[in-house]
Amino acid sequence: MNEEKIFIMKNITKTFPGVKALDNVTFEVKKGEIHALVGENGAGKSTLIKILSGLYKPDAGQIIYKGKEIKINSPKQAKDLGISTIYQELNLCPNLTVADNIFLGNEKSKTIFQYIDDDTQINKSREYFLNLLDSEIDPKIITSNLSIAQQQIVEIAKALSYKSELIIMDEPTSSLSIHETEKLFEIINGLKNQGISVIYISHRLEEIFKIADTATILRDGKLIGTKAIEDLDYSTVVKMMVGREIENKYYKTNIQESSKKQEVLLEVKNLSKKGLFENISFTLNAGEIVGFSGLIGAGRTDLMKALSGQLKFDKGKIIIKGEEKIFNSPIDAIKSGIVITSEDRKNESLFMNFNVRENITISFLDKISKYGYIFSSKEKKFTNEFISRLNIKPANLETPVITMSGGNQQKVAIAKWLITEPDILIMDEPTRGIDVGAKAEIYKLIKILAEQGKGIIFVSSELPEILLVSDKILVMNKGKLAGEFLNKDATEEKILELAV
Repeated sequence: MNEEKIFIMKNITKTFPGVKALDNVTFEVKKGEIHALVGENGAGKSTLIKILSGLYKPDAGQIIYKGKEIKINSPKQAKDLGISTIYQELNLCPNLTVADNIFLGNEKSKTIFQYIDDDTQINKSREYFLNLLDSEIDPKIITSNLSIAQQQIVEIAKALSYKSELIIMDEPTSSLSIHETEKLFEIINGLKNQGISVIYISHRLEEIFKIADTATILRDGKLIGTKAIEDLDYSTVVKMMVGREIENKYYKTNIQESSKKQEVLLEVKNLSKKGLFENISFTLNAGEIVGFSGLIGAGRTDLMKALSGQLKFDKGKIIIKGEEKIFNSPIDAIKSGIVITSEDRKNESLFMNFNVRENITISFLDKISKYGYIFSSKEKKFTNEFISRLNIKPANLETPVITMSGGNQQKVAIAKWLITEPDILIMDEPTRGIDVGAKAEIYKLIKILAEQGKGIIFVSSELPEILLVSDKILVMNKGKLAGEFLNKDATEEKILELAV
């Protein structure tokens, strides 16, 4: 690997009202290096990257890029310098073609009238895909027709169109399957071989050890350390991130025996929805955590939407506590004691511009209001109770949810439904995009809920997480149940074999 440094961010400090987001942080990346940036939510990773990509200006410190001190005043300037950022939530225009997206803001033109040169853009796009990214995406296709993994590749091609020498990837695998992730890793290594540097941000620490050359760890806005990946292990990184040991003791080991004596909360019999899932049958007992595994697109989320009244199914039965239920809406499901936290918490679970109090009590207004008047004392009482129970930070009723970390947003989404006292809680990808410390708190909460007699359906694309949390594991493949394991009989290899 080239020892030449492509950039140095030296003694960077950034303060927002009431918060020092970065405190004298130095961060540097070598040419042709894959450099992981690691830390809990709120550690300062996003602020550091936004400074480098021109969205924020530092209060103090220097940025030295290719040997020269520079000031980056805008994202456009960053791109022109050769610094591109691919965010977790992709920034593509779905109704434009792939080629138009790649060259958006950087269009190729012809003639003195500056007409867009479609042929050149299409040919250049093919060159990026075939020669540099080993992909056969058609540049003329409408972008909305692509999978998330393909859209990720389009974003990389877009970065290459700016002749980027440094590409920042923020949680690039959060919506990718295992195979799609492996393909992305191949592409990233290909970029490295071309001398392009990559800053790789992920909460999935196992990925860091697979792809990165070096890791920098931040905590509470401070630099904790930078080390070569071969000098680190999982427990060391976790301890550097959170300042303490994280123990995954938040699961039960004897549920397979005890659950046989428990009440059956939910029976699903031959549930089908054409084109989405077919003949799904399983049971959920009180105090049991049933994990659903499978590749993205296997039908898990569609099944969960049917179980929670969001999607009408074609045939089959949903039986809750021995009584068959027909859901015409999510309200029917909620009244029957079944709720769901969506995999897309920002768009489907939370009102991002509402505060903590409004988000937690919005599903409970009928219990704290009369004649259209909300009793504020009751509202505050219940909100404070759940802030305390779930350790939501900051512990302020009026904090806008949009300003909170992903882990605390997820806790607010869970509190919003726990306040309704459900019997069954469906959790679809509840730890997506949150750090290891917040994950541990979610696991602990799930254990407590199960011990209280709740039935938990836990959907996750992360195999270690499924094995850690679940008492029983169901594997879906192309809309069908491919198999079922008790936790004691399951391994990652067995689950993956059924999933693919």
